[in-house]
Amino acid sequence: MTTLAISLPRTAAPSAWPGRLLALALLCVAFGCLAGARGVPSLERGVKAAYLYKFLGYVEFASVEPATPLVVGVLAADDVAAELGRITAGRSVGGRPVVVRTLRDGDAPGDVQMLFVGAAAKRPVAVLRAAAQNGVLGVTEEDDGLQQGAVINFRLVDERVRFEVSLPAAERSGVKLSSRLLSVAWHIQKGN
Repeated sequence: MTTLAISLPRTAAPSAWPGRLLALALLCVAFGCLAGARGVPSLERGVKAAYLYKFLGYVEFASVEPATPLVVGVLAADDVAAELGRITAGRSVGGRPVVVRTLRDGDAPGDVQMLFVGAAAKRPVAVLRAAAQNGVLGVTEEDDGLQQGAVINFRLVDERVRFEVSLPAAERSGVKLSSRLLSVAWHIQKGN
């Protein structure tokens, strides 16, 4: 992070201070906007990326060979993908390296074990359905994410990131969720 230090000379006339304070305020706004433009993730996006990484350790994927990397696909959330890539760099889960792949609308979710579908995705229901058919753990961030077919859905509750789980969706996807993961879920949707 760049630190900007500006000092006002003590000999400056009081009438010059408002102009200098305005210039200082404009610089602060400009640097704040530039920081946002560089892709600095919001706290919420960073927390979601950290959760995604942690979820990998609490899920059994039926279709994963023991020596292969765990691949996380991220659709319509480039900021989450970038933060997740930073978090997982050089790390592994259960002895397997973690690979983050950014997907675009229309890309097939094949060859991933977990798919995060961001709020900006164009056809989340179709993507989640295809993911479930391929044994992929689908994660969303919509108010109705579980109804769309996600196994795990992020929710903001009292200004905190929480997650809810759908056991029927997990069963359809062929993934097993650890009881430790379920014990910290904000809400669990059970079968009929």
